[in-house]
Amino acid sequence: MKRGLILTIVFLLLAALAGGYGYFQFVARPAMIKGFMAKMEPPPVTVAVETARAETWQPKFSAIGTLKAVQGVDVAAQVGGVVRAVRFEAGQDAARGAALFDIDDAVEQADLKANLATLKNAELGLERQRQLVSGGNTSKANADAALAARDAAAATAEKTRAIIAQKAVVAPFAGRLGIRKVDVGQYVSPGAALVTLQQLDPIFVDFPAPEQAIAQMQAGVPVEIAVDAIPGHTFRGAIRSRDARVSPDTRSLLVRAEIGNDDKKLLPGMFANVDVLAGKPREVVTLPRTGVSYSLYGDSVYVLKPIDGGKPDVFAVERRFVRTGEARGDRVAIDEGVKAGERVVTEGQIKLQPNSKVVVDAGASLKPITPRPKE
Repeated sequence: MKRGLILTIVFLLLAALAGGYGYFQFVARPAMIKGFMAKMEPPPVTVAVETARAETWQPKFSAIGTLKAVQGVDVAAQVGGVVRAVRFEAGQDAARGAALFDIDDAVEQADLKANLATLKNAELGLERQRQLVSGGNTSKANADAALAARDAAAATAEKTRAIIAQKAVVAPFAGRLGIRKVDVGQYVSPGAALVTLQQLDPIFVDFPAPEQAIAQMQAGVPVEIAVDAIPGHTFRGAIRSRDARVSPDTRSLLVRAEIGNDDKKLLPGMFANVDVLAGKPREVVTLPRTGVSYSLYGDSVYVLKPIDGGKPDVFAVERRFVRTGEARGDRVAIDEGVKAGERVVTEGQIKLQPNSKVVVDAGASLKPITPRPKE
């Protein structure tokens, strides 16, 4: 009996040990791990947020253009000669017909005096022939020859006057003069450029438009332009005309708009950012560009959600896929996925996962560059 009692006691001890081990492994140990995990929960991530807002945006077509004068030429000499006088200062405005250069015409003036003397003699000869014809003392053929001589002398004098007029170089239209390219005493050959003349008000801007946008490029459609040389200023005008064909190389249409330039700050050749205001204004929901995470699988944002029973300054984040639209400046239109008034994370997304806990730092937002660089 003593041996059986010992076996029973040993069996009970082994059963107790097995039960205790099982309780520790499947009950006590998971509870301990769960407690440790609860104590080791990471702190909320600090992020910057901004509220999605509703805005009214005018549909725009953007392009890159070049400014061009309504009229612009290099004033050139029609005849050769030595420059005798310069009658303007570089950069001044000139009226139509204003004298610009005098080219030496001493030889032509002398030729004109000789031609006028020949003309006077021819007129006297013609008068004598007419008197003789009326008296029947000469043939009509002699009178006709005298008339032809008079007309030839008059034409020669008129040609000399025209050459003299060409040696007084004048402005063909009103505009602004550039820097002269010749000096007094310098010989200029026919066709040599002397100075540039540009009509600045109004001014044209030429820009290409793709085939898909041709229907919007109608005469009278408003246009806004901005130039790097005058930051923060917008110039307004309207489309005036468009080319008669689409370029087969670029599949684009050249469009020309006319811009008011009263203060003449815009100059031909300047680079311009062009916005064509085509269509009716529409309501859009916008976010800062930094609030959208772009990826191959789609664009997404993190939206703040309150936690039931949690701290009032701690939020959870919900990841949403969105459909983005037009971008302007540092904001982008959200066509689908976010409603106006919802708060969206704009900085710190790289540290987030769906349902992550976050706290908002009101002073964490980056300040945009002023002025913001053009794209």
